[in-house]
Amino acid sequence: MGEHIVSSFDDELKQIDRLIRDMAERASAMVSSATRSLLGSDAALAQRVISDDALMDASQRELDERAITLIAKRQPMAQDLRAVVAAIRMAADLERIGDLAKNIAKRVGAVGEAGAPRGLSHSIDAMAQMVIAQIEAVIEYYVARNAEALVELRADDEKIDIQYTAVFRELLTYMMEDPRNITPCTHLLFCAKNLERIGDHVTNIAENAYYVVTGAQLPLNRPKLDETGMTVSAGES
Repeated sequence: MGEHIVSSFDDELKQIDRLIRDMAERASAMVSSATRSLLGSDAALAQRVISDDALMDASQRELDERAITLIAKRQPMAQDLRAVVAAIRMAADLERIGDLAKNIAKRVGAVGEAGAPRGLSHSIDAMAQMVIAQIEAVIEYYVARNAEALVELRADDEKIDIQYTAVFRELLTYMMEDPRNITPCTHLLFCAKNLERIGDHVTNIAENAYYVVTGAQLPLNRPKLDETGMTVSAGES
């Protein structure tokens, strides 16, 4: 492979990495805005999150096209091939994070203008901040090719699960105390579940990033601690 070809190939890999970073930044911003719109009953901000999902979808399509073209044209081997395939997988998880943020934003009107109770607002916001920090960290560690930090971040998903369990129990308490809370709290429960699912997608990204860096797969028995004993579907789109 000539020097020019190697340089062009490196540039194409960097473009794919840049798209991953851009998608992660947008995903983080969408989760932050969706949470603020939910807790502040901000319909205009919620609508912006919903609109931003189309940009996330477009970024994923662009990355997929670039990656497939690179594979067909350059026929990368070993670590380079791992990086391209993992980028496709990570983009899919980031796109799904965008979908879940959009789902939260779509429930803003249903929760009502009263918003979440103050104590519960703090709990949901704390959970959202944990998730946002995970999104930002996983891409930072991927770019730095920090395998050890990726392993630690994957284990930290347990903290999000613990926070989700706490929010779940708080919501049940509010619903039992006053039946008028049942409808808004049910919507908030779905929102909290969406945040927990975002944490799972970050874990997927960490696993794929680790594979790029090391060439090895992490064990399948990832940490998981959802004690709610109740399945809540977050599968809207």
